[in-house]
Amino acid sequence: SSGINAEWPLRPGDTPMWDYSGSTIVSNNEIRLTPDHQSKSGRVWNTIALMSRNWEILMEFKVHGSGRTLYGDGFALWYVNERQLMSGDVFGAKNGFNGLAIFFDTYSNHNGEHSHGHPYISAVVHNGTQKYDHDNDGTHNELAGCQSSFRGQKHDTFASIKYINNVLTVHTDVRGKNKWTKCFEEKNVILPVGYHLGLSASTGDLADSHDVKMLKLYEVDLLPGQTFNVEEALKLVPSAEGEPDRPHVEDIQPLFSRRVKTIFYICFGLVLLLILGGVGYHYYNKYIIGRNKKRFY
Repeated sequence: SSGINAEWPLRPGDTPMWDYSGSTIVSNNEIRLTPDHQSKSGRVWNTIALMSRNWEILMEFKVHGSGRTLYGDGFALWYVNERQLMSGDVFGAKNGFNGLAIFFDTYSNHNGEHSHGHPYISAVVHNGTQKYDHDNDGTHNELAGCQSSFRGQKHDTFASIKYINNVLTVHTDVRGKNKWTKCFEEKNVILPVGYHLGLSASTGDLADSHDVKMLKLYEVDLLPGQTFNVEEALKLVPSAEGEPDRPHVEDIQPLFSRRVKTIFYICFGLVLLLILGGVGYHYYNKYIIGRNKKRFY
């Protein structure tokens, strides 16, 4: 196995190969990237560049919180050229990244043409020139993805990320059945060696705890007769031959916001009640009281 192999729990002061920042808390059992509080972000980065041609990452994680229907935002696993200890707008890390990101997104920011169910796992490969569109869940330049019910589970949840011979494969085990389910497999994914592994998470108006309980990295052997030129692999530019980037199209904004609509419906309901009350009062005075008066004549 590779010299970067790491298994959490990690302890502060005993993690020379890892740097962490933001709201990240290291305990004996897990690394908590964010607590279940609003407007938090945390990051942890490996300080040693990954030089393996083929590798697999096995991760145990837990996303949970007090929210039953509204929660967010999610976390990301990174393999990029630059360690990003400062906070950013892409799950707590900087945008315009160079490399691979696997996003575990729990909140839908987008309801337009390319919307999908959540929680959602997706892969994005950028070369430093593109921007991840968080407001539209990255659907315009996503390489591949799948819906996955990893949030709020009482049992252990796992993910496997493999990069072998330019093929990127993601599996999950989130149903408590000790069985892997393929999320996606994409061929012709080009990633250099010499990049850094990291994790980040963020919360906004909504919140969740984002915990990583275990992370293992395995170096996968080359095939018999397969060669590997480190100098050439260092010069590669991240790319993928998946679905081409979709043109960014702004969502059609509704004529009235949800708040305006809510106020309108409340006012309409009150007016309707007043009208019905007036009609009922008129009927009561004209017929019920009038009928009772006739009885006394």
